[in-house]
Amino acid sequence: MFGFFDSNERKMRENAENWLQLADKIHHYQRDRLTAAQTQELLQKSADLRLRLKQRADPGKLKLGIEVLEGVLRPVGGTFYPKSAMVENVEFLLMAIIIVLGIRTYFLQPFKIPTNSMWPTYYGMKGENFPPGTAVPGIAERIFRFVAFGAQRREAVAPRGGELAVQLFSNGTLAYTVRNDRKWLVMPTQVREYTFYVDGAEAMIRVPLDFHDFDRLVQETIFGDADHFARYLETAGRQGEVERVPIQLREGSGDTAPGFLVKTGKNMHAGEPIVRFDILTGDLLFADRLSYHFVRPHVGDGFVFRTKNIAGIGLDQYYVKRLVGLPGDTLEIRQPVLYRNGRPIAGAAAFAKNANREGLYRGYFNTSRDPRLGGSYLFKDDKLTVPAHVFFALGDNSKDSQDGRYWGFVPEKDVVGRPLFIYYPFTRRWGPAR
Repeated sequence: MFGFFDSNERKMRENAENWLQLADKIHHYQRDRLTAAQTQELLQKSADLRLRLKQRADPGKLKLGIEVLEGVLRPVGGTFYPKSAMVENVEFLLMAIIIVLGIRTYFLQPFKIPTNSMWPTYYGMKGENFPPGTAVPGIAERIFRFVAFGAQRREAVAPRGGELAVQLFSNGTLAYTVRNDRKWLVMPTQVREYTFYVDGAEAMIRVPLDFHDFDRLVQETIFGDADHFARYLETAGRQGEVERVPIQLREGSGDTAPGFLVKTGKNMHAGEPIVRFDILTGDLLFADRLSYHFVRPHVGDGFVFRTKNIAGIGLDQYYVKRLVGLPGDTLEIRQPVLYRNGRPIAGAAAFAKNANREGLYRGYFNTSRDPRLGGSYLFKDDKLTVPAHVFFALGDNSKDSQDGRYWGFVPEKDVVGRPLFIYYPFTRRWGPAR
């Protein structure tokens, strides 16, 4: 660290020691390829430089000895010397990659919380709304928010004046098409594309595929809240302000779903924001991959697992939920309490907070019997016994969590580890994971 202040003599001695280490390495690895004369010269010049070090020769004599030794090493060094800067940089990069992959595979894995199924313990992506007419962060504040919170601006602007209309799926949520895109202009990804209409002209906006806060933002901006939105839809349906339209589900696919085009009764001016918000990144954390090789998972653990063998999910991803059931456990939800083996579940602070509906925790909810939601377990008055060699996991945000109630059990072989440390964003949640 303080090498700048070292004396010239000390620096030259360290340099000479480094050259002698290289000479020894070449001698050991190349001696079966060297002639007797080359070997003798290499050993002789190495011994000469080593003697100068021992006799504490002045920097000038050490430099001369190094230059002589280098002249011997250059023709006999093979792959060890000489090396170009590019070769050294590539070797360093490859070694760094190997180390990172080793750490990721056996010790720590970075993981991003995409949704709010574990809210408020962990935060997924969330929108911060800036409705038209309200103040928005300036350039300096936007830069700070991007660095500290990963905040990225999204905005849809009216292409011309006229009445605003929105597209809805048949269940009343805003309609979107899944499209191919690129993250940071490089990595392929998929996004949701929503389309507004102002006097028939399109205004589109794209958000990440896992961003589930868009409906709330639009409802707040245009209608005030979800209740006013629901009442407006009921009135619009009676008054014939709803037009049936097909919604393309995925780019490049002919698959469509029935939808509606609904006039909102709100008139826009050209250039006016229809909706404007920042997407705040979900929590980024390190998952401990090591512990579960030595100890079994405990009920109450934050629980990271791979989904590739869970038929009810159908994607190869990493999920984080809370472990609530071990093999042989019997589970039941009597809202808002989750019962394990006949008693209120214990083992994590989130269990008690949900049972008491403390703060932002809203309790545990039975699975809806609506067939469109595809629930499988823990309906009202139902009990579930966890089979052998699998685990059962639920989200802390039970009301809005697609968890084991819908897709079933986690195989033992797909358990990854437990959340260890939230390293980004820099909020009050930064630090050891709960």
